[in-house]
Amino acid sequence: MRLIYGAPRVVRFFENVLGESRFDKTCSEYTSLLIVSPGIILFVKRVCKRQSAFTTLSECLKILILSPSRAFGTAQYLKFMALILGLETSCDETAAAIVRDGRTVLASELNSQTDIHRKYGGVVPEVAARYHLESVNEVIDLALDKAGVGIHELDAIACTQGPGLVGTLLVGLSAAKAISWVTQKPLLAVDHLYAHICANYIDTDLSPPFICLLVSGGHSQVIHVKAHREWLILGETLDDAAGEAYDKVARLLGLGYPGGPQIDKVARDGDSRAFKFPEGAVKGYDFSFSGLKTAVLRTVEKLEQPLPVGDLAASFQDAVNRVLFRKTHQAAKELGVSKIVLAGGVAANSDLRKRFTQLSEESEIKVFMPALKYCTDNAAMVASCAHFAGVEAGLDCMAYSRQP
Repeated sequence: MRLIYGAPRVVRFFENVLGESRFDKTCSEYTSLLIVSPGIILFVKRVCKRQSAFTTLSECLKILILSPSRAFGTAQYLKFMALILGLETSCDETAAAIVRDGRTVLASELNSQTDIHRKYGGVVPEVAARYHLESVNEVIDLALDKAGVGIHELDAIACTQGPGLVGTLLVGLSAAKAISWVTQKPLLAVDHLYAHICANYIDTDLSPPFICLLVSGGHSQVIHVKAHREWLILGETLDDAAGEAYDKVARLLGLGYPGGPQIDKVARDGDSRAFKFPEGAVKGYDFSFSGLKTAVLRTVEKLEQPLPVGDLAASFQDAVNRVLFRKTHQAAKELGVSKIVLAGGVAANSDLRKRFTQLSEESEIKVFMPALKYCTDNAAMVASCAHFAGVEAGLDCMAYSRQP
Protein backbone atom coordinates (compact mmCIF):
# COMPACT_ATOMS: atom_id res chain seq x y z
CA MET A 1 0.00 0.00 0.00
CA ARG A 2 1.16 3.55 -0.65
CA LEU A 3 -0.09 7.13 -0.28
CA ILE A 4 -0.54 9.39 -3.27
CA TYR A 5 0.64 12.77 -2.06
CA GLY A 6 0.22 16.13 -3.79
CA ALA A 7 -2.50 17.66 -5.91
CA PRO A 8 -0.65 17.40 -9.26
CA ARG A 9 -0.29 13.61 -8.96
CA VAL A 10 -3.94 13.27 -7.97
CA VAL A 11 -4.99 15.35 -10.97
CA ARG A 12 -2.87 13.30 -13.34
CA PHE A 13 -4.18 10.05 -11.88
CA PHE A 14 -7.85 10.95 -12.37
CA GLU A 15 -7.20 12.45 -15.78
CA ASN A 16 -5.73 9.12 -16.84
CA VAL A 17 -8.48 7.07 -15.24
CA LEU A 18 -11.54 9.14 -16.04
CA GLY A 19 -10.35 11.10 -19.06
CA GLU A 20 -11.52 14.37 -17.51
CA SER A 21 -10.11 17.20 -15.39
CA ARG A 22 -13.32 18.59 -13.88
CA PHE A 23 -13.76 17.70 -10.20
CA ASP A 24 -16.65 18.45 -7.89
CA LYS A 25 -14.24 19.32 -5.08
CA THR A 26 -10.68 20.55 -4.85
CA CYS A 27 -7.97 17.97 -5.18
CA SER A 28 -6.54 18.76 -1.76
CA GLU A 29 -9.78 17.67 -0.09
CA TYR A 30 -9.33 14.17 -1.55
CA THR A 31 -5.60 13.74 -1.09
CA SER A 32 -5.86 12.28 2.42
CA LEU A 33 -8.44 9.72 1.22
CA LEU A 34 -6.42 8.25 -1.62
CA ILE A 35 -4.82 5.16 -0.17
CA VAL A 36 -4.55 2.86 -3.14
CA SER A 37 -2.59 -0.10 -4.39
CA PRO A 38 -1.33 -0.57 -7.97
CA GLY A 39 -3.84 -3.40 -8.39
CA ILE A 40 -6.81 -1.17 -7.50
CA ILE A 41 -5.58 1.54 -9.87
CA LEU A 42 -5.48 -0.99 -12.70
CA PHE A 43 -8.93 -2.21 -11.71
CA VAL A 44 -10.42 1.28 -11.75
CA LYS A 45 -8.95 1.90 -15.20
CA ARG A 46 -10.47 -1.34 -16.43
CA VAL A 47 -13.90 -0.61 -14.93
CA CYS A 48 -14.05 2.93 -16.27
CA LYS A 49 -13.25 1.71 -19.77
CA ARG A 50 -15.85 -1.04 -19.70
CA GLN A 51 -18.73 0.60 -17.82
CA SER A 52 -19.60 4.22 -18.56
CA ALA A 53 -21.53 4.67 -15.29
CA PHE A 54 -18.33 5.31 -13.32
CA THR A 55 -17.61 8.84 -14.55
CA THR A 56 -17.49 11.02 -11.46
CA LEU A 57 -14.71 11.40 -8.97
CA SER A 58 -16.97 10.50 -6.05
CA GLU A 59 -17.93 7.20 -7.67
CA CYS A 60 -14.29 6.45 -8.36
CA LEU A 61 -13.39 7.25 -4.76
CA LYS A 62 -16.05 4.80 -3.59
CA ILE A 63 -14.12 2.08 -5.38
CA LEU A 64 -10.76 3.21 -4.04
CA ILE A 65 -11.79 3.69 -0.42
CA LEU A 66 -14.09 0.71 0.07
CA SER A 67 -12.18 -1.60 -2.32
CA PRO A 68 -13.81 -2.82 -5.51
CA SER A 69 -15.33 -5.96 -4.02
CA ARG A 70 -16.91 -4.12 -1.10
CA ALA A 71 -18.15 -1.24 -3.25
CA PHE A 72 -20.05 -3.39 -5.72
CA GLY A 73 -20.33 -6.76 -4.01
CA THR A 74 -18.31 -9.82 -4.96
CA ALA A 75 -20.65 -10.96 -7.75
CA GLN A 76 -20.44 -7.61 -9.58
CA TYR A 77 -16.70 -7.28 -8.95
CA LEU A 78 -15.99 -10.73 -10.40
CA LYS A 79 -17.31 -9.60 -13.78
CA PHE A 80 -14.25 -7.37 -14.13
CA MET A 81 -11.72 -9.89 -12.90
CA ALA A 82 -9.45 -11.02 -15.68
CA LEU A 83 -6.72 -12.98 -13.91
CA ILE A 84 -7.28 -15.33 -11.00
CA LEU A 85 -4.73 -17.54 -9.28
CA GLY A 86 -6.33 -20.81 -8.17
CA LEU A 87 -4.88 -23.19 -5.58
CA GLU A 88 -5.98 -26.78 -4.98
CA THR A 89 -4.77 -28.99 -2.10
CA SER A 90 -7.91 -30.85 -1.02
CA CYS A 91 -6.36 -34.32 -1.24
CA ASP A 92 -3.10 -35.52 -2.79
CA GLU A 93 -2.59 -33.09 -5.68
CA THR A 94 -0.74 -29.79 -5.15
CA ALA A 95 -1.93 -27.52 -7.94
CA ALA A 96 -1.80 -23.88 -9.01
CA ALA A 97 -3.27 -22.26 -12.11
CA ILE A 98 -3.73 -18.85 -13.71
CA VAL A 99 -7.06 -18.50 -15.53
CA ARG A 100 -8.34 -15.54 -17.51
CA ASP A 101 -12.09 -14.71 -17.44
CA GLY A 102 -12.89 -18.14 -16.03
CA ARG A 103 -12.37 -19.90 -19.37
CA THR A 104 -8.83 -19.48 -20.68
CA VAL A 105 -6.04 -21.31 -18.85
CA LEU A 106 -2.73 -19.46 -19.05
CA ALA A 107 -0.94 -21.97 -16.84
CA SER A 108 -1.88 -25.06 -14.87
CA GLU A 109 0.78 -26.75 -12.78
CA LEU A 110 0.36 -29.86 -10.65
CA ASN A 111 2.50 -31.99 -8.39
CA SER A 112 0.95 -35.43 -7.94
CA GLN A 113 1.51 -37.68 -4.93
CA THR A 114 0.02 -40.80 -6.53
CA ASP A 115 3.30 -42.72 -6.51
CA ILE A 116 3.87 -41.83 -2.86
CA HIS A 117 0.49 -43.14 -1.69
CA ARG A 118 0.31 -46.16 -4.00
CA LYS A 119 2.23 -48.34 -1.55
CA TYR A 120 -0.39 -47.59 1.11
CA GLY A 121 -3.32 -48.43 -1.16
CA GLY A 122 -4.82 -44.97 -0.59
CA VAL A 123 -4.10 -41.44 0.56
CA VAL A 124 -2.56 -41.00 4.03
CA PRO A 125 -3.72 -37.52 5.17
CA GLU A 126 -0.69 -36.65 7.32
CA VAL A 127 1.74 -37.69 4.61
CA ALA A 128 -0.20 -35.76 1.98
CA ALA A 129 -0.19 -32.56 4.06
CA ARG A 130 3.60 -32.71 4.52
CA TYR A 131 4.22 -33.10 0.79
CA HIS A 132 1.86 -30.20 0.07
CA LEU A 133 3.99 -28.02 2.36
CA GLU A 134 7.10 -28.95 0.44
CA SER A 135 5.71 -28.24 -3.03
CA VAL A 136 3.06 -25.51 -2.79
CA ASN A 137 5.43 -22.54 -3.23
CA GLU A 138 7.23 -24.20 -6.13
CA VAL A 139 3.98 -24.97 -7.93
CA ILE A 140 2.74 -21.38 -7.51
CA ASP A 141 6.01 -19.99 -8.88
CA LEU A 142 5.87 -22.34 -11.86
CA ALA A 143 2.32 -21.26 -12.69
CA LEU A 144 3.16 -17.55 -12.49
CA ASP A 145 6.29 -18.00 -14.61
CA LYS A 146 4.52 -20.05 -17.27
CA ALA A 147 1.67 -17.54 -17.50
CA GLY A 148 4.10 -14.63 -17.62
CA VAL A 149 2.17 -12.90 -14.87
CA GLY A 150 3.50 -11.00 -11.89
CA ILE A 151 1.84 -11.62 -8.56
CA HIS A 152 0.61 -8.00 -8.35
CA GLU A 153 -1.06 -8.32 -11.75
CA LEU A 154 -3.55 -10.84 -10.37
CA ASP A 155 -7.10 -9.70 -9.72
CA ALA A 156 -7.90 -12.26 -7.02
CA ILE A 157 -6.61 -15.31 -5.20
CA ALA A 158 -8.83 -18.41 -5.07
CA CYS A 159 -8.46 -21.65 -3.17
CA THR A 160 -10.44 -24.74 -2.26
CA GLN A 161 -12.00 -24.36 1.19
CA GLY A 162 -13.60 -27.81 1.28
CA PRO A 163 -14.73 -30.51 1.32
CA GLY A 164 -11.53 -32.51 1.60
CA LEU A 165 -8.82 -33.51 4.05
CA VAL A 166 -8.58 -30.66 6.54
CA GLY A 167 -4.81 -30.95 7.00
CA THR A 168 -4.16 -30.70 3.26
CA LEU A 169 -6.78 -28.00 2.70
CA LEU A 170 -5.10 -25.80 5.30
CA VAL A 171 -1.87 -25.75 3.28
CA GLY A 172 -3.51 -24.24 0.22
CA LEU A 173 -5.78 -22.00 2.26
CA SER A 174 -2.87 -20.62 4.26
CA ALA A 175 -0.86 -19.95 1.09
CA ALA A 176 -3.84 -18.18 -0.49
CA LYS A 177 -4.39 -16.06 2.63
CA ALA A 178 -0.74 -15.01 2.66
CA ILE A 179 -0.77 -13.96 -1.00
CA SER A 180 -4.10 -12.16 -0.54
CA TRP A 181 -2.76 -10.23 2.45
CA VAL A 182 0.52 -9.28 0.77
CA THR A 183 -1.07 -8.19 -2.52
CA GLN A 184 -4.26 -6.79 -0.97
CA LYS A 185 -6.32 -8.76 -3.49
CA PRO A 186 -9.64 -10.48 -2.66
CA LEU A 187 -9.50 -14.01 -1.28
CA LEU A 188 -12.17 -16.18 -2.91
CA ALA A 189 -13.24 -19.42 -1.24
CA VAL A 190 -14.35 -22.23 -3.54
CA ASP A 191 -16.32 -25.42 -2.93
CA HIS A 192 -14.34 -28.36 -4.27
CA LEU A 193 -17.33 -30.19 -5.73
CA TYR A 194 -18.71 -27.16 -7.54
CA ALA A 195 -15.21 -26.46 -8.85
CA HIS A 196 -15.31 -29.85 -10.61
CA ILE A 197 -18.49 -28.73 -12.36
CA CYS A 198 -16.85 -25.46 -13.40
CA ALA A 199 -14.06 -27.37 -15.17
CA ASN A 200 -16.58 -27.55 -18.01
CA TYR A 201 -16.43 -23.78 -18.50
CA ILE A 202 -12.79 -24.02 -19.54
CA ASP A 203 -12.36 -23.54 -23.31
CA THR A 204 -16.15 -23.77 -23.91
CA ASP A 205 -19.17 -21.50 -24.17
CA LEU A 206 -21.16 -23.50 -21.60
CA SER A 207 -23.64 -21.60 -19.45
CA PRO A 208 -26.47 -22.74 -17.12
CA PRO A 209 -28.99 -24.25 -16.96
CA PHE A 210 -27.77 -27.85 -17.28
CA ILE A 211 -27.86 -31.24 -15.58
CA CYS A 212 -24.54 -32.34 -14.11
CA LEU A 213 -23.41 -35.85 -13.26
CA LEU A 214 -20.72 -35.38 -10.63
CA VAL A 215 -18.86 -38.63 -9.95
CA SER A 216 -15.67 -38.92 -7.94
CA GLY A 217 -14.01 -40.97 -5.23
CA GLY A 218 -16.14 -39.40 -2.52
CA HIS A 219 -19.32 -38.26 -4.25
CA SER A 220 -21.89 -39.32 -6.83
CA GLN A 221 -24.57 -36.73 -7.48
CA VAL A 222 -27.05 -35.62 -10.13
CA ILE A 223 -27.27 -31.84 -9.92
CA HIS A 224 -29.55 -29.32 -11.61
CA VAL A 225 -27.42 -26.22 -12.13
CA LYS A 226 -29.94 -23.43 -12.70
CA ALA A 227 -27.53 -20.49 -12.62
CA HIS A 228 -23.89 -19.86 -11.75
CA ARG A 229 -24.81 -19.46 -8.09
CA GLU A 230 -27.92 -21.60 -7.93
CA TRP A 231 -28.02 -25.39 -8.03
CA LEU A 232 -30.09 -28.23 -6.62
CA ILE A 233 -28.94 -31.78 -5.84
CA LEU A 234 -31.54 -34.08 -7.39
CA GLY A 235 -30.00 -37.34 -6.22
CA GLU A 236 -26.84 -38.80 -4.72
CA THR A 237 -25.33 -42.03 -3.51
CA LEU A 238 -26.83 -43.52 -0.36
CA ASP A 239 -23.66 -45.46 0.47
CA ASP A 240 -20.46 -45.86 -1.57
CA ALA A 241 -19.57 -43.29 -4.22
CA ALA A 242 -18.90 -44.59 -7.71
CA GLY A 243 -15.20 -43.78 -7.49
CA GLU A 244 -14.95 -45.47 -4.11
CA ALA A 245 -16.57 -48.60 -5.57
CA TYR A 246 -14.05 -48.53 -8.43
CA ASP A 247 -11.13 -48.36 -5.98
CA LYS A 248 -12.44 -51.18 -3.80
CA VAL A 249 -13.21 -53.52 -6.69
CA ALA A 250 -9.81 -52.76 -8.24
CA ARG A 251 -8.14 -53.77 -4.98
CA LEU A 252 -10.24 -56.93 -4.91
CA LEU A 253 -9.05 -57.80 -8.42
CA GLY A 254 -5.44 -57.05 -7.55
CA LEU A 255 -5.22 -54.02 -9.85
CA GLY A 256 -3.76 -51.57 -7.37
CA TYR A 257 -4.28 -47.86 -6.73
CA PRO A 258 -5.82 -45.69 -8.06
CA GLY A 259 -8.52 -48.15 -9.07
CA GLY A 260 -10.57 -46.19 -11.60
CA PRO A 261 -7.93 -45.90 -14.33
CA GLN A 262 -6.83 -49.51 -13.77
CA ILE A 263 -10.34 -50.92 -14.23
CA ASP A 264 -10.90 -48.69 -17.25
CA LYS A 265 -7.73 -50.04 -18.83
CA VAL A 266 -8.26 -53.79 -18.32
CA ALA A 267 -12.01 -53.57 -19.07
CA ARG A 268 -11.22 -52.66 -22.68
CA ASP A 269 -10.11 -56.24 -23.29
CA GLY A 270 -12.97 -57.80 -21.30
CA ASP A 271 -16.53 -58.87 -22.03
CA SER A 272 -19.09 -56.67 -20.25
CA ARG A 273 -21.72 -59.43 -20.69
CA ALA A 274 -19.66 -62.13 -18.99
CA PHE A 275 -21.18 -61.47 -15.55
CA LYS A 276 -24.58 -59.98 -14.76
CA PHE A 277 -24.11 -57.73 -11.75
CA PRO A 278 -27.19 -56.08 -10.17
CA GLU A 279 -28.01 -52.39 -9.98
CA GLY A 280 -28.96 -50.85 -6.66
CA ALA A 281 -32.75 -50.80 -6.30
CA VAL A 282 -33.02 -47.11 -5.42
CA LYS A 283 -35.85 -44.81 -6.47
CA GLY A 284 -35.53 -41.41 -8.05
CA TYR A 285 -32.13 -40.06 -8.96
CA ASP A 286 -30.27 -41.60 -6.01
CA PHE A 287 -27.59 -44.30 -6.32
CA SER A 288 -26.35 -47.30 -4.35
CA PHE A 289 -23.14 -49.16 -5.12
CA SER A 290 -22.46 -51.16 -1.94
CA GLY A 291 -24.60 -54.09 -3.14
CA LEU A 292 -22.77 -54.15 -6.48
CA LYS A 293 -19.44 -54.19 -4.70
CA THR A 294 -20.58 -57.15 -2.56
CA ALA A 295 -21.86 -58.99 -5.65
CA VAL A 296 -18.41 -58.72 -7.24
CA LEU A 297 -16.82 -60.03 -4.04
CA ARG A 298 -19.14 -63.05 -3.88
CA THR A 299 -18.49 -63.82 -7.56
CA VAL A 300 -14.73 -63.67 -7.09
CA GLU A 301 -14.95 -66.03 -4.10
CA LYS A 302 -16.66 -68.63 -6.30
CA LEU A 303 -14.24 -68.42 -9.22
CA GLU A 304 -11.06 -70.40 -9.65
CA GLN A 305 -7.68 -68.82 -10.16
CA PRO A 306 -6.53 -67.17 -12.34
CA LEU A 307 -9.44 -64.77 -12.32
CA PRO A 308 -10.92 -63.45 -15.58
CA VAL A 309 -9.96 -59.94 -14.52
CA GLY A 310 -10.86 -58.29 -17.81
CA ASP A 311 -14.37 -59.74 -17.86
CA LEU A 312 -14.97 -58.94 -14.20
CA ALA A 313 -13.75 -55.37 -14.64
CA ALA A 314 -15.82 -54.84 -17.80
CA SER A 315 -18.98 -56.27 -16.24
CA PHE A 316 -18.57 -54.21 -13.08
CA GLN A 317 -17.85 -51.04 -15.08
CA ASP A 318 -20.93 -51.66 -17.23
CA ALA A 319 -23.15 -52.00 -14.16
CA VAL A 320 -21.88 -48.71 -12.68
CA ASN A 321 -21.95 -46.66 -15.85
CA ARG A 322 -25.30 -48.01 -16.96
CA VAL A 323 -27.11 -46.61 -13.94
CA LEU A 324 -25.12 -43.35 -13.95
CA PHE A 325 -26.02 -42.76 -17.58
CA ARG A 326 -29.68 -43.74 -17.27
CA LYS A 327 -30.51 -41.55 -14.27
CA THR A 328 -28.67 -38.53 -15.63
CA HIS A 329 -30.42 -38.83 -18.98
CA GLN A 330 -33.74 -39.33 -17.18
CA ALA A 331 -33.23 -36.13 -15.17
CA ALA A 332 -32.51 -34.09 -18.31
CA LYS A 333 -35.61 -35.41 -20.07
CA GLU A 334 -37.98 -35.02 -17.14
CA LEU A 335 -36.82 -31.47 -16.35
CA GLY A 336 -36.65 -30.41 -19.98
CA VAL A 337 -32.96 -29.46 -19.85
CA SER A 338 -31.05 -29.65 -23.11
CA LYS A 339 -27.50 -29.76 -21.73
CA ILE A 340 -25.72 -32.46 -19.71
CA VAL A 341 -22.35 -31.98 -18.05
CA LEU A 342 -19.93 -34.58 -16.66
CA ALA A 343 -17.61 -33.74 -13.77
CA GLY A 344 -15.26 -35.41 -11.31
CA GLY A 345 -12.55 -38.03 -11.57
CA VAL A 346 -14.85 -40.78 -12.84
CA ALA A 347 -15.81 -38.48 -15.74
CA ALA A 348 -12.45 -39.53 -17.22
CA ASN A 349 -13.73 -43.10 -17.64
CA SER A 350 -13.64 -43.92 -21.35
CA ASP A 351 -16.79 -46.07 -21.33
CA LEU A 352 -18.83 -43.39 -19.53
CA ARG A 353 -17.63 -40.70 -21.94
CA LYS A 354 -18.48 -42.95 -24.90
CA ARG A 355 -22.06 -43.40 -23.67
CA PHE A 356 -22.67 -39.68 -23.31
CA THR A 357 -20.90 -38.85 -26.57
CA GLN A 358 -23.24 -41.25 -28.35
CA LEU A 359 -26.22 -39.61 -26.64
CA SER A 360 -25.10 -36.20 -27.88
CA GLU A 361 -24.74 -37.51 -31.43
CA GLU A 362 -28.12 -39.25 -31.48
CA SER A 363 -30.30 -36.68 -29.69
CA GLU A 364 -30.81 -32.95 -29.25
CA ILE A 365 -29.10 -33.03 -25.86
CA LYS A 366 -25.70 -31.34 -25.90
CA VAL A 367 -23.10 -32.98 -23.68
CA PHE A 368 -20.07 -31.25 -22.18
CA MET A 369 -17.09 -33.12 -20.72
CA PRO A 370 -13.89 -31.62 -19.31
CA ALA A 371 -10.58 -32.43 -20.95
CA LEU A 372 -9.09 -35.46 -19.20
CA LYS A 373 -6.53 -33.34 -17.36
CA TYR A 374 -9.36 -31.29 -15.82
CA CYS A 375 -11.43 -34.28 -14.65
CA THR A 376 -9.19 -35.09 -11.69
CA ASP A 377 -8.21 -32.51 -9.07
CA ASN A 378 -6.60 -29.40 -10.56
CA ALA A 379 -6.36 -25.68 -9.86
CA ALA A 380 -7.73 -24.43 -13.19
CA MET A 381 -11.22 -25.54 -12.16
CA VAL A 382 -10.78 -23.68 -8.85
CA ALA A 383 -9.91 -20.43 -10.60
CA SER A 384 -12.78 -20.88 -13.06
CA CYS A 385 -15.20 -21.53 -10.21
CA ALA A 386 -13.95 -18.44 -8.40
CA HIS A 387 -14.70 -16.31 -11.46
CA PHE A 388 -18.25 -17.57 -11.91
CA ALA A 389 -19.32 -18.37 -8.35
CA GLY A 390 -16.57 -17.42 -5.92
CA VAL A 391 -17.38 -16.16 -2.43
CA GLU A 392 -15.16 -13.49 -0.91
CA ALA A 393 -13.72 -14.77 2.35
CA GLY A 394 -11.90 -13.12 5.20
CA LEU A 395 -8.49 -14.11 6.47
CA ASP A 396 -10.24 -15.89 9.34
CA CYS A 397 -12.04 -18.38 7.08
CA MET A 398 -11.47 -22.06 7.88
CA ALA A 399 -11.32 -25.29 5.91
CA TYR A 400 -14.13 -27.83 6.16
CA SER A 401 -14.08 -31.58 5.57
CA ARG A 402 -17.73 -31.95 4.60
CA GLN A 403 -20.16 -29.64 2.89
CA PRO A 404 -21.96 -27.44 5.46
